[in-house]
Amino acid sequence: LPSPPLPCGAGAASPSLSVCLTVSVPLSGSTMRCRRLLMLSSAASTLLLAVLSLSDGAVVPDPGSPPAGVSGPRAGPALGPRRRLFVSGEVASTFLKRRSKRSTRAELAAENRQRLSADERRKEYHEEQLNEWENYVEEEQDEQDERNREKVESWRQWHYDGLYPSYQYNRHVY
Repeated sequence: LPSPPLPCGAGAASPSLSVCLTVSVPLSGSTMRCRRLLMLSSAASTLLLAVLSLSDGAVVPDPGSPPAGVSGPRAGPALGPRRRLFVSGEVASTFLKRRSKRSTRAELAAENRQRLSADERRKEYHEEQLNEWENYVEEEQDEQDERNREKVESWRQWHYDGLYPSYQYNRHVY
């Protein structure tokens, strides 16, 4: 006769190692499909991560390291891509501590020069844009004046009554 099931944690050597796997609610079809889908996606992502961890990735080679395929005394110590890419925790913490302090006068001056040069480039760009716009507007006004002048001239030719200067334009003169 099988013994009745024990409550969770009862009868185990230590309570922290016991696992309770009793399920009192029967699972429906959609829950099982969701669970299968979850398990399949987690297995696929685990496989993908395992494959990607074996590749070199986008590691930039060191300038002092020999070209690929060179071996022998010129090759130097073989450092893996992770060794070249990542730094130790101590080096990173000292770098961050140094960067959190106030920058030196030379660094501040360099940053200020960069800021000023960027401002100068922005100013020149906007001046150039303004000049182009002013030239465009001036050309448009010149074209409009020319069209207006042509219209007035054609109107004068059509309405010319044989008197010079035209009578219509000298009405105020007796």
